[in-house]
Parts: sequence; C-alpha cells; structure tokens
Amino acid sequence: MKNTLLLETISEPADHLLRAGTNVFLAETPASGPAIARRENIHAIVTRGKGDVSAELIDLCPDLQVIARCGVGLDNVQVAHASTRGIPVVNAPGSNADTVAEHTLGLMLCLQRQLWASVTAVKAGNWAYRNEFTGDEIRGKTLGILGYGNIGRKVEKLAAAFGMEVLHLAHPQVQAKDDGASARDLNDLLAVSDLLTIHLPLNATTRLLLNASNLERTKAGVLIINTARGEIIDEAALLAGLEAGRIGGYASDVLTVEPPAAGFPLVSHPRVLVTPHAASLTGRTYDEMCRLTVHNVLQLLSGQSISRRFIHNAESLPL
Repeated sequence: MKNTLLLETISEPADHLLRAGTNVFLAETPASGPAIARRENIHAIVTRGKGDVSAELIDLCPDLQVIARCGVGLDNVQVAHASTRGIPVVNAPGSNADTVAEHTLGLMLCLQRQLWASVTAVKAGNWAYRNEFTGDEIRGKTLGILGYGNIGRKVEKLAAAFGMEVLHLAHPQVQAKDDGASARDLNDLLAVSDLLTIHLPLNATTRLLLNASNLERTKAGVLIINTARGEIIDEAALLAGLEAGRIGGYASDVLTVEPPAAGFPLVSHPRVLVTPHAASLTGRTYDEMCRLTVHNVLQLLSGQSISRRFIHNAESLPL
C-alpha cells in the first residue's frame, strides 16, 4: 500500500477515503512534514492551505507520485520544482466558487450598507444610531472584478442581479477590447470602480498588485473586498488610504499574516471588516473539495488517469 503524508487535517469522509486506500502519516504540525518524509517512503503529499510543500520536502521523497492541495490556490506548493521532477500537482479548481462568491457579496453588502456598525450599535443599546446611518445600496454602483475565473464570474452574476454595473480586469495576454465588453485595463478599472473585489491567484505577477501607486489611482471613496490572498494588496498603503479617507472601506477574508498579531491596526480600523479565512469553509464545500482531491490522488497512485483540469505544472498555472 502507498504512503501518504498528510500535512493538515481534512474532512472526516475524505480522511476515511484516504486511509482506506493508503497508509496515512499525519503531521503534528504542517512544519513537521519533513521529519516524517525522512523516516517514511512517501508517495503522496496532501495539504490544505498552511502546509508548505517546499522544494526541500519534495526532494525528501524520491518516490513521490503526486502532490495535492484540498483547495484552489497553489501558492503554498512549489509547483515549478515539482515540475522538474515530473510530479503532478492536483487541486480542486471551481470547487469553492459558489461559497466564496456568496461570501464576497455578504462582505460587500456589510461594507456598503454598514450592517456591522448598525448591528453593533443596537446590541450596545444605541437605537439612535439610525440618525447617523450613512449606508448606501450597491444597486447602480460600478463593481470592478480583479480576477475573472470561476469565482469572479460567479460574483459577476450575483452582482448583476443586484443591479450593479460589472466590469472586469482584462486578461494580461488579451487586448481589453477583445476580452469582452466589460473588460478594462487596470488603470481604467481602478479609476471608475465604486467597489473593487479581488479574485486573483497569488503569484509573482499579482503579489502587491494593489500597491501604493495603484491604490492612489482608485476612485475616491472606493470600497475594496478581498477573498483571494492578503499579499495581493499592500496593507500598509491600504491603511494609509483608509486613514486619509481616500479609501472608503475594506472587507477581507484574508490577511498577509494569518492570524494577525494582537492589535494589528488594519483589523481594528473602524471601516474594516475581516473574517478568518473562512469563505470556503461551509461544511458542504469543505467536504466536497477534500473528497474530490483525495479521489484524484488515489486515482493517480493506482495508475489511472483523471481530468487534466485538476492537474497543474509550472506552465499551466493561471496568470
């Protein structure tokens, strides 16, 4: 029976499936994976979002046949190094699109309508908060989508149902005019969007894409929603924009450092809402993405084929 290094716990049904088909070695912490790899002959590595599948860990596994992430983003996997070894990297693209899109709209509505502030005021006995309420509708607002993949397209449909005008960032290898009527280059998108929502993968191109310079180009009072990765936005520049009143608010499910340090000023800012990287953690979606990934791992370990859309190498990663 093949051996699997499991860097993090996965859903119970997926765990049972994996243990039925392989010998599973569960790391006490994600960082303890290399110690197990030195002791055991590992054929598969399975992680979620925190377990780092580094080049070192990959090289400790001479008979490694597959690396898998129970999720979508692959920034915690050294895909390029795996490619040099001919090892397929498996994930679950599209599995969290619905739930992350819903979470995005929830954050958007909370931010635009000041729902959290209203609820907090009433819980504190301040019904008179209604006299200072300044929330607005999202109807009629222009939404700019940064990242037009599975999640971005789901967000577009939901936002359009609310009566928003939806634009998206043109693909970097396609002229904006050829990427659909709603495509804009980055400068145009930043200039006209009342709200911006981030759905990009984290890579060398997107890291700090919303830096100080680009944040300066945003429309005055813009609201920004991030359910992708914290590192895509310069959090220090973001905080400066919030303090200056140029950025109207920020709602995010992700941070550059998770969990944040106690007293992290971005989290405590009155116009910031942060959820604990939980957008895709509904029971149904979490279980489905874990079971799908484990099924594909077992298929590959047994020499069977799976759909190419679940397999990535350095050349196939999204831009």
